[in-house]
Amino acid sequence: MTTALLLIDVQRNMFAPPQPVANAETVSAAIAALLARARAAGAPVVHVRNNGDDEQDPDFPGTEGWELAYEVRAGEPVVDKTVCDSFEGTDLAALLPADAALVVAGMQTDWCIRATTLAALQRGHRVTLAAGAHSTLPDDRTVPAIITAVEQELAKAGAEVVPAGSITFG
Repeated sequence: MTTALLLIDVQRNMFAPPQPVANAETVSAAIAALLARARAAGAPVVHVRNNGDDEQDPDFPGTEGWELAYEVRAGEPVVDKTVCDSFEGTDLAALLPADAALVVAGMQTDWCIRATTLAALQRGHRVTLAAGAHSTLPDDRTVPAIITAVEQELAKAGAEVVPAGSITFG
């Protein structure tokens, strides 16, 4: 069974002012380490990029904030999306073998990470959520409370929540 790394919305605006995600440096380092391990093992890597629909969006296509935070290598597809579920309206499903296991990391925990993980589970993928390699912005709750609630929800739905540093490929 193939295990693919799915990097969701790992875009420059998520790590930079005026409003980076919580623990941006730590999360960025965890994602970089996951990416390096996936590449070293020859695992498929898919980059998902959010396309804001308003020129005021920090991830409006063509802006610096919209750019991916990590260089895309040859053979690593980039999937552009406009909604939280990375499968909806994209060719993501066609890029992944039907029986592929997925390691999910990126932004934002309570939006695109949640929606894409649930969609992947519904499609029959085994999903590992890389704890410590996803984050978000606060709302009426603190970021740790958001992350805990979403990780618990996704675990209950069938995802395995594993510390990013413990995840291996191959």
